[in-house]
Amino acid sequence: MTRYYTRREFLRTSGATVAGLALVPDIAELEEKRVLKSAKKVRIGVVGGGFGCAFQWHLHPNCVVQAVSDLREDRRKALRDTYKCDNVYNSLEELIKDKDVDAVAVFTGAPDHVRHAVACLKAGKHVISAVPAATSLEDAELLLETVKKTGLTYMMAETSYYSQSCISARKFFQEGKFGNIFYTEAEYHHAGLEVLFTNPDGSKTWRYGYPPMLYPTHCTAFLVGVTGERLTDVMCLGWGNDSQFLKDNQYNNPFWNETALFKTDKGNAFRVAVYWYGAHGGCERAQWYGDKMSFFMPTANGAPAIIRRVSGQKEKDQGGFERQLAEFEQYQIPEYWKTELPETMRAYVGHDGAEPFLTHEFVDALVHDRTPAIDIYEALAYTVPGIIAHASALEGGKQMKVPVYNRNA
Repeated sequence: MTRYYTRREFLRTSGATVAGLALVPDIAELEEKRVLKSAKKVRIGVVGGGFGCAFQWHLHPNCVVQAVSDLREDRRKALRDTYKCDNVYNSLEELIKDKDVDAVAVFTGAPDHVRHAVACLKAGKHVISAVPAATSLEDAELLLETVKKTGLTYMMAETSYYSQSCISARKFFQEGKFGNIFYTEAEYHHAGLEVLFTNPDGSKTWRYGYPPMLYPTHCTAFLVGVTGERLTDVMCLGWGNDSQFLKDNQYNNPFWNETALFKTDKGNAFRVAVYWYGAHGGCERAQWYGDKMSFFMPTANGAPAIIRRVSGQKEKDQGGFERQLAEFEQYQIPEYWKTELPETMRAYVGHDGAEPFLTHEFVDALVHDRTPAIDIYEALAYTVPGIIAHASALEGGKQMKVPVYNRNA
């Protein structure tokens, strides 16, 4: 069960990140009892009938779906049916005028996240937003400034943070099992997105030609959300072809696939690969290399989760040279969703079971007036590196500095 920190406790930690402090398992039973005993209800409005239907707001013991909204009638109906909510608005702008709404779940198109989140915050609503938090540095700064000025809660709904494998990696890190993680790889491979490029009426959606590295958080969460490191430098290369999608998109983006190499504030290397075209299996995965232990998530090619440990033994390679032997262990990923959520929400759904965790984290943070795990600083630490990486790719792989976001900076 996630270890929850109050705002006062955060001040005492002198800038330590939630990612490095979460998931202390010995208080799981006490935490669940505390949550279920609270009578406070968060009245949430859900905007965006695509991904917005994937969450469990109506199943959380401390949450009520107060209103739903989407510009499209079919998606408004999907929201109404999913959450059994008849308080339906035609737009976000109408919904945020509802004085009975405490918080808004913003699941609109990526380029609109900041505009919509800022509007909600200025209307006095707490916000949870789909990824990415922003698509430009200017928008990132505007979002941060608005959160600070309003004093309201902002959280980004990054699924990789709560994938069952990432929860395991975070526990391993906190327990010191990796030793020093000196290199990490993360991949988000999703070929076939072209089906999402147009609306039913034939108009282009925001996804048409969208730059891969402006959607980096499914990868960056696997490192930043495990060790708390910040990404400080990057060089990135892009690949494209003669597709029409890469010629007339609103982003002037020429790339299907982008590969970045980051440096962290601890001097470690981190490779991120976001590929939306080619002969590869779909995946959101990572592998962490430590000097004591390494952990490999399941691959799209069928390999299971694997752990390697330094054994102290030796072996010989094919040339007869001696090398260190690393023990090999197939790892059975625990089903954390069965034990670390309120009983009404225990289901393996969404992105490797992540959505119920994100639902619970946001609601519980509001109920107990604490900072959520993926707050504005974490959200920007996941998001902004991709913005700079894409800029690097447009410059042919130029090395660039990445702005760093910390609470006490």
